[in-house]
Amino acid sequence: MRVHPYGEQALLVDVADFETVLGLHAALTENPPAGVTDLVPGARTVLVCYEPWVTDASTLTRRIQATTPVTVEPPEGDLVTLPVVYDGEDLAEVSRLTGLGIDELIAAHAEPEYVVRFGGFAPGFAYLTGLDPRLHVPRRPNPRPSVPPGAVAVADAYTGVYPQTGPGGWQLLGRTDVALWDPHRRPQALLRPGARVRFDRVTHLRTDVSTSHRSRRIVGTPVPGDSVIEVVEARGMSTVQDLGRHGMAKLGIGHAGAADPRSARLANRLVGNPDGAACLEVTFGGLTLRFHRAARVAVTGAPCPISREGYGEAMNTPFAVAAGEQVVIGKPATGVRTYISVRGGIGVPQTLSSRSTDVRAGLGPTPLTAGDVLPIGTDQLQHQPAYTTAPVADPPGSSLIVRITAGPRAEWFAPDALDVLQDATYVVSQDSDRTAVRLRGPALRRSIHRELPSEGMVPGAIQVPHSGQPQLLLADHPVTDGYPVLAVVTTEDLPVVAQARPGQHVSFQVVN
Repeated sequence: MRVHPYGEQALLVDVADFETVLGLHAALTENPPAGVTDLVPGARTVLVCYEPWVTDASTLTRRIQATTPVTVEPPEGDLVTLPVVYDGEDLAEVSRLTGLGIDELIAAHAEPEYVVRFGGFAPGFAYLTGLDPRLHVPRRPNPRPSVPPGAVAVADAYTGVYPQTGPGGWQLLGRTDVALWDPHRRPQALLRPGARVRFDRVTHLRTDVSTSHRSRRIVGTPVPGDSVIEVVEARGMSTVQDLGRHGMAKLGIGHAGAADPRSARLANRLVGNPDGAACLEVTFGGLTLRFHRAARVAVTGAPCPISREGYGEAMNTPFAVAAGEQVVIGKPATGVRTYISVRGGIGVPQTLSSRSTDVRAGLGPTPLTAGDVLPIGTDQLQHQPAYTTAPVADPPGSSLIVRITAGPRAEWFAPDALDVLQDATYVVSQDSDRTAVRLRGPALRRSIHRELPSEGMVPGAIQVPHSGQPQLLLADHPVTDGYPVLAVVTTEDLPVVAQARPGQHVSFQVVN
């Protein structure tokens, strides 16, 4: 057993095999150490997340090393058959990598009976074992920013199906129309550990994949006098966010929540809400709201023009909005994400203990569009805030200097990789989103070139795919993934990274 520091709030535990993963995960679940908030099983690891104000890395490491894994009987499940149309974008590439013809490749994938080993990555995603060794291929050099729901894919020794639209680095072979995840179903995941799975080759599917995986919306028709906010216009991506979901990694559910939690907390405090009340996260402005009742509002984060019925309002200062008035959020001068809080919070229903929109996982209300209606909640403190303005520095408009610590897989890279990362300047890519800030610059070379078995991820992890171009994980990061983590951003600097704009320069400073 080997324990690696993983940023300031997690440890990654290497063990010999998956049976030990199950045993250690079960032992720590039955008798959790003080301060542990989540446990994430991987193929050969257990990620242990903790609160650093309750425990510390040294104490927790000793506790983990003193834990004896228990014996866990592998679960057995029913047989699930998934119809698949084999027309994936990577068929030709997998054919080239394996030397198999297309028909031979498809037959090699469709013939075996698979077993669900473990879940992770995203809600409903299952790692299936039993893949023909001839189909053991590497992940893509760079993950796709968007993989369609129902995509059937392979990577390393596993095959799986993407439950929702989102980024992914596996090789795509085909597609199915079966919904693998439904938060309103019990159990929510169709494929659970121990289940047996077969892929049935078909020429067409009965339902449109995008329709069968569509998320539910929170919409309605506003009535004057109701305690609601109407979305008049939403040009960029605006979502409902609180401080996210915790302790649900075993379901493949990540934290989500505000990408810049510092700004979200401040917005709530300015109007007298608890820190975790739901607010709106607005990306690059372009949001117009009509209030159907009087409200107290604050705007924080990326500085932008704020107009209330044509009158300007100030950032980081609460202001009153009368019933019937509109508030317009303009494009920020620096930064990316602006936060709007309303006294009482945004009162959309909770999904799995949070009101947050998880874009990658498809949980919570979908991104806002014109005509959506948001109820005003009752999630407020008994007292008004003691301050009426907050002197907050704007996000940097020029180069960012971000502090990092060495990651759990630094040994997978060339000896000078951390020096290269620290000495170089990287540029934020246009395809950055709530999942990751994707960077372009000097490639980071590996010393170990085999595939990394999938393991737990944390916000701030700097993953490096085969291309060598780093990507820095944000709030909607995958729960598990297979690109090695070279470094981790410090907790204090993560909100700064969440405000990094495409084209902005980023450099790194290694700290202890």
